[in-house]
Amino acid sequence: MSSPTTGSHSVGTGAPLAPQTKIKTVMTACMLAIFLAMLDAQIIATALPRIVADLGGLDVFAWVTTAYIITSSVTTPVYGKLGDLFGRKKVFLIAIVLFLAGSAASGAAQSMEQLIVFRVLQGLGAGGLFVSVLAIIGELFSPREGAKYFNLFGIVFAAAALAGPAIGGLLTDLLSWHWVFLINLPIGLVVFGMIATGLHLPPKSRRAHIDYAGFTTLSLAIVSLTLLASWGGVKYDWTSPQILGLGLAAVVMGVLFVAAERRAPEPVIPLHLFRDSTFTISVVVSLAAGVVFLGAVNFLALYVQVVTGASPTMSGVVLLPMMFGLVASSVVSGRVITQTGRYKWYPVLSMVTGIGGALLFATMDTGTPRPVVVAYMLLFGIAAGLNMQVLTMAAQNTAPRDDIGAVHATVSFSRQLGSTLGISVFAAIFYDRLTEELAKRVPAGALRGVDHNSLTSHEVLDKLAAPVRDAVEQSYVTALTPVFLAAVPVLLVGLVVALRMRNLPLRSWDHHGGEEKAREHPAAEH
Repeated sequence: MSSPTTGSHSVGTGAPLAPQTKIKTVMTACMLAIFLAMLDAQIIATALPRIVADLGGLDVFAWVTTAYIITSSVTTPVYGKLGDLFGRKKVFLIAIVLFLAGSAASGAAQSMEQLIVFRVLQGLGAGGLFVSVLAIIGELFSPREGAKYFNLFGIVFAAAALAGPAIGGLLTDLLSWHWVFLINLPIGLVVFGMIATGLHLPPKSRRAHIDYAGFTTLSLAIVSLTLLASWGGVKYDWTSPQILGLGLAAVVMGVLFVAAERRAPEPVIPLHLFRDSTFTISVVVSLAAGVVFLGAVNFLALYVQVVTGASPTMSGVVLLPMMFGLVASSVVSGRVITQTGRYKWYPVLSMVTGIGGALLFATMDTGTPRPVVVAYMLLFGIAAGLNMQVLTMAAQNTAPRDDIGAVHATVSFSRQLGSTLGISVFAAIFYDRLTEELAKRVPAGALRGVDHNSLTSHEVLDKLAAPVRDAVEQSYVTALTPVFLAAVPVLLVGLVVALRMRNLPLRSWDHHGGEEKAREHPAAEH
């Protein structure tokens, strides 16, 4: 591409784009959108302990993240399908507006309940950010060309991932935790303006059929499953009517969802995509990756701040190596895949390395030196980055171009759903064990007058007598150990599934916009 505008050049889909479309402007806006979404995902981790200390609600603190991820998970496949039907631009702009409204409201929250509700609104917009950007790339470029842009996004991903925890801690210390949400506003307004003026795609000619039944049943299934994972064994016994009822509701809604998708003219998740083994494997491995890699950051922040005594700013610095490992492995793997067109062994290596990292995390205690913790985080970050781009590339590579939005949305949805379930299950494991450990280790009456929610605050911990503080720290680290051990079987499942992925070359379009078929030979399958 020799100029920033596409003119009538056929890009990606083979359809001529409007002359006003500016590739450089659009790609810059997309990179800013990825920065926005990634920054919001990372910046909250180091602020959460301070939020809990300010607003209370340690028993529901995970819902600050879970509520956000549930709504973004539910809406991700919907945004992908709406983009296929009505066009990427309209859907992208609507997502940005909702995200910014939720960010502003979250920044003004005065209670944990308000914050959770406002994070729901923010999540409604966040579901459309990643999937819209990925679908725009898929519509503008072939899988082989698109891999180059994934590398550019790796650089942006690096900036957000590396800066997020540190910025979150710095804003929390210097201003207040409210600013970890308010910082989204100026970036989002810039993205909105650039997309509104720079992106001009051909109008969609497909007749729109909104899959209301699919959206409703999918939403109810996800909410039921998440509540089951969050409340089981903590708020209610596993055999209680509430938990059994949620389990039954999740199963029934899941069955009704499949039935609705089979009948829908334009299903939220086209079931025919699962006939392709590469797509199915990408979805399953993304689910496992979401459970572990996205579900662990909040708990690592708790370890760093409560157990090692780091301030929010310092905890952001301590988390940087994990983000650096994630970004480095993501960028390097993306470049190699662009050159070779092969991708199979990256998700396999991701699962293997992740298992090692989780087992090392499970060995940490109050005496683990901080440099050792940093080394473990670096390894875990490398594991996370090795599957970040690859699974989306693989799924897009074998998918019909008419379903490109649904493909990106479903893979993103599976990762977010895994994150939702991971955070909920891990939080249930952690909180249940923490309650037991505090009751067993802390002397009776030693915490009289101290709100247990405030124990995540560095200032409150510093005021405790040394034996009491040691008991609290030991309780936290003991409660975190089973969280990391629970990640191992999930990654083992991901490893077994990833080993079955075919190693097909990435496709390219020819200069007429048609597909150049990759050379098929036995080695391509292994």
